[in-house]
Amino acid sequence: MTNPVSTHPDTARVHDGVVEVIAARTLYDVGHLRPESHFEADLGIDSVIMESVLLSVREHFALSAELPAGPATVGELVDAVRAALAADAGSGAPARAATDAGAADPVTEAVVAAAMRQTQYQRHQLDLDADLEGELGVDSVVLTSVVAEATERLGLTGPAPDLAGATTLRALADALRACDAAVRNTATGAEAAGGAGTDTPEPRRDPGSAPGADPDGWDHRSMKDFTEQRDPDLFAKTRSFAGYLRSREKDRLYWYGMPLHSKCGNRAVIFDELEGRKREFLMFASNNYLGLANHPGVIEAVVDATRTYGATHTGSRFIGGTNMLHKELERRLAAFKQRPACIVYPGGYSANLGAISALVKSYDTLVVDRLNHMSIVDGARLSGAVRKIYRHNDMADLERILSRSAAEGTGGRLIVADGVFSMHGDVCDLPEIVRLAKEYDARVMIDDAHSTGVLGVRGSGTAEHFGLKGEVDLELGTMSKTLAGMGGFVVGEEEVVEYLRYYSNSYVFAANIPAGVAAGLIAAIDVIEAEPERLKRLWTNIGTLRGRLLEAGFDLEHSESAILPIVIGDERRAMEMGRAVRARGLFCQTVVYPGVPLGDARLRVSVTCEHTPQDLDLAAEIFVDAARETGVLPTP
Repeated sequence: MTNPVSTHPDTARVHDGVVEVIAARTLYDVGHLRPESHFEADLGIDSVIMESVLLSVREHFALSAELPAGPATVGELVDAVRAALAADAGSGAPARAATDAGAADPVTEAVVAAAMRQTQYQRHQLDLDADLEGELGVDSVVLTSVVAEATERLGLTGPAPDLAGATTLRALADALRACDAAVRNTATGAEAAGGAGTDTPEPRRDPGSAPGADPDGWDHRSMKDFTEQRDPDLFAKTRSFAGYLRSREKDRLYWYGMPLHSKCGNRAVIFDELEGRKREFLMFASNNYLGLANHPGVIEAVVDATRTYGATHTGSRFIGGTNMLHKELERRLAAFKQRPACIVYPGGYSANLGAISALVKSYDTLVVDRLNHMSIVDGARLSGAVRKIYRHNDMADLERILSRSAAEGTGGRLIVADGVFSMHGDVCDLPEIVRLAKEYDARVMIDDAHSTGVLGVRGSGTAEHFGLKGEVDLELGTMSKTLAGMGGFVVGEEEVVEYLRYYSNSYVFAANIPAGVAAGLIAAIDVIEAEPERLKRLWTNIGTLRGRLLEAGFDLEHSESAILPIVIGDERRAMEMGRAVRARGLFCQTVVYPGVPLGDARLRVSVTCEHTPQDLDLAAEIFVDAARETGVLPTP
């Protein structure tokens, strides 16, 4: 006789498991997922997302057969899972025990539930002792969201807990538990001393409320304080941030988005919106590394093609948005990068979104460097894949992650790294990445956004720089930097590129770059190939300024590119030095959170071939004087 418990699985347990999976895949709160909720009409779950939900539910319950595609509501899916479990039990198929990682206590449960929603992992994938970055791919931005949601679920008040040392979900739960206990003890002590309500704990400060300030009035908040402000009014956080932004602008510390009134060469005229006047600056914030944005041949090509083909077109590449210039651009990029085929996207950001989400799925693993560009991070989120983060350029950590992933034996693996890291200027350890990828049967994609036109004898990028042409599966780049246009691209084998054309949503469902831009990009490649002295001049300029800054005592980390980071650390001091640099007539980027983690603020200096020896001498003098004024360097 068949055990009735096995043939009729507990409805509540199955319901909870199904709801957890749907919540993780869609980011809905579990309270919103009622049995009668219709997947399309109520929840907006289309057929593509539904396929992912069904697959994840099947994996969660270890079902032997595929689930039917028919369930239209949450309740119908629960019934389908119960029927499948009963069928498996009746056939003698082994049943997987439901993983209940968070049932030990409400704090752990809140942490696990928040982690599921913010990471799209299923409950059985969340080992409480797994490293948050290396094994679960939870970076500092996602961790902020996990903590905020778990704190809200628990109803905690008081100051936010210090989570700097929490590297696992268990440690995170312990930190929140300690915070909760401290609040309760404080409240109990207050009641014992003077009765209930005499002295209540200080409530957690709303990020938009009047901040605590240092004696000199410094507002110590950063942009991180506004990312998880919760309010029934969706726009409440925008008002909170607006006040913070205005105060930073009043102090001339935030100077982002000021409009150019000239070409952007070694010098540029910028309209200072805070002072209401135009000012000329030495320009060290441009990614125009080879000066092609101002090359007469490039500009003429843009103008001529625009006259011939019009300002733009009105369709995607598949529907009226392709002309011969787009085809020629892809051919020239493939030849320049010495790969068989190329696909051009509307932008470099969309190239990462499209390529990663097309190739990597929820059952695959994406292995990424901790300091990769945000477009790679967002591509990983969009794919729904298991994401694992290795310590920056730490090949031993990469091997550890690949080894564990290979042992798990589920899905494929893609290693993605920047060729040149955009806020640090150092270069990935490509030879070791390629070696480890071969050893552990993984694929490799390198983002050459800041490498194209900079690294390699011909300027074709990271693979050429290391003599590894053909050893990297996919090379991705953007045309908005050295190539002086707009758009992104991926080069690789013909069949891979063709697959991307049909499965990259950011390609299929987006308009393409205008013909004039494509013509300018082709002309830019012509100039790179015809004038190699531009690349030589760039590297002469890099060496000159880098040497002067190192001699002065600045920390440039391990920069090996046209990006020279002046590392300061403290956000306030970095912004004050940026202000002092601008006051002296030089413009470079002041990078704070979220461009870099808190405590890693810096100035980002971009060198181009257009800078003259006099520009470099004056720039070095300005950086030293501004650093001494602000205490970044000691006064002699």
